[in-house]
Amino acid sequence: MAELLRIYNDPPNPKAIQRVVNCLKNGGIVIFPSDTVYAMGCAAFEKKAVEKLRMIDGRKKAEAPMSFICRDLSQISQLTRPLEQPVFKLLKRAFPGPYTFILPGGNDLPNSFKKRKEVGVRIPDNPIIQAVLELLDAPMVSRSIKDEDLILEYTTDPELIYEHWQYKVDLVIDGGIGGNVASTVVDLTQEPPEILREGLGSLDIF
Repeated sequence: MAELLRIYNDPPNPKAIQRVVNCLKNGGIVIFPSDTVYAMGCAAFEKKAVEKLRMIDGRKKAEAPMSFICRDLSQISQLTRPLEQPVFKLLKRAFPGPYTFILPGGNDLPNSFKKRKEVGVRIPDNPIIQAVLELLDAPMVSRSIKDEDLILEYTTDPELIYEHWQYKVDLVIDGGIGGNVASTVVDLTQEPPEILREGLGSLDIF
């Protein structure tokens, strides 16, 4: 059964952040707030945790798209091919923020993702997950939490999230009511970039 951990944003309690990081380092699955919707994730280099995350809601591996949650651009560059200057400038303008960018995968991807030609990357503008990433000193992989309701696409109440997922994950962070608009997804592997999903992130940065 998962732990429900309340963490306030301003600033996040260091002891609480340490508990989250310990859970991730031990191969745990954590549900966390972001600058868009609540998501679940694990440490990217914990292979067993990644496999559990892929299968956690019964979907087949190929049907479980996930993105890398990173601390900064330096961490992103470790997961991708060398960033060209225009791409680097775009990422610098957009992050931290509500965007997911698709980039060519590099040679230093975690073993669970070695065959990926493309990867999605994010740097959320949320102090809780930023504090976790800073202390973890490694990227996470994550997927958004969908709502079973056909009208509400995403669950925003962490207590309801906990009720639904408490027996499938290891820790749920209650960071307050979350958003219900996902990130804007942009494919930067082609020119011009393709908007795959228009979400919370403004298209004005282009």
